[in-house]
Amino acid sequence: MSATWNLSAAEWIRSSHSDGGGGQCVEFSRTFAPAGAIPVRDSKIPQGPALTCAPDGWAAFVSAVRRGAL
Repeated sequence: MSATWNLSAAEWIRSSHSDGGGGQCVEFSRTFAPAGAIPVRDSKIPQGPALTCAPDGWAAFVSAVRRGAL
């Protein structure tokens, strides 16, 4: 069973690796973290769904982006 959280109060941060031309826009929130989860969404569709990542999964994703692996 998956949990549903109200993310309306979350403060979203656009990734510095996002494309400034309207593509590949990823946002995440540090202010809303139930059970340590990191919400992630497509900034082009802010009213759309958000995924939540476990802290270790988020850390692995960020590390891969920084290495240029993604």
